Amino acid sequence: MKTIGEIIRGHREEKGMLLRQLAALLEIDSAILSKIERGERKATKEQIIKIADILGIKQNEMLIQYLSEKIAYEIADEETAKQVLKVAEKKVDYIKNNRK
Repeated sequence: MKTIGEIIRGHREEKGMLLRQLAALLEIDSAILSKIERGERKATKEQIIKIADILGIKQNEMLIQYLSEKIAYEIADEETAKQVLKVAEKKVDYIKNNRK
C-alpha cells in the first residue's frame, strides 16, 4: 500500500512532470513538495484537491487516500486502533443521520 506522497510522486513521474513544475502550479516551494512526497510533511486538503486536478486523478480517490492516511497516523500506535475504526464508522453514520 502506497502513501499519499508516493501516489503523488508516481503520478507526477508518469506525467513526465518535474517536481519544480508541480510545485510551481501549486504555488509552493519545491522543498515543501519534496517533503510531502517523502512523507516528511503533510499536504493540506486543498493541496490534495489541486494535485488531483493537475495530475488528472479523481479527487474522490485522492481524498480517500489523504483522509484515511491522516486517521491511520493518528491512531496507529493505539492498541485498540482497529476497534476504534469500527466504532468510528458507526459514529459517522450516526452523525450524518442526526445532523440538523
